[in-house]
Amino acid sequence: MRILFDNGTPRQLRRRLFGHEVDEARQHGWDRLSNGDLLVMAEEAEYDVLITTDQNMRRQQNMANRRVSIVVLMDTGWPRIARRTEAVREALIGIGPGEVREVHIPARDEA
Repeated sequence: MRILFDNGTPRQLRRRLFGHEVDEARQHGWDRLSNGDLLVMAEEAEYDVLITTDQNMRRQQNMANRRVSIVVLMDTGWPRIARRTEAVREALIGIGPGEVREVHIPARDEA
């Protein structure tokens, strides 16, 4: 699976997504694009999934008829995301074009 990280996605996550090709928006010079333009560029470059921490993207973008899907990490902090990397990997399983999945990242004291 080809995965693109949006700007807020911790780059350390890349090492935990074994078996996937992972790039960052900034590698392509796409780090200043609007969300809509970023999705267009991701589709044109044939990425399957955009991983982002932008919790507004789901409401801002019409994902109908999109070829790329989105996984939203519901936190931006690497230490908390690191504890949930299995949930991130699970969110990728079977995700389809235009689909948006959210990965809840609980605070340390949450059950």
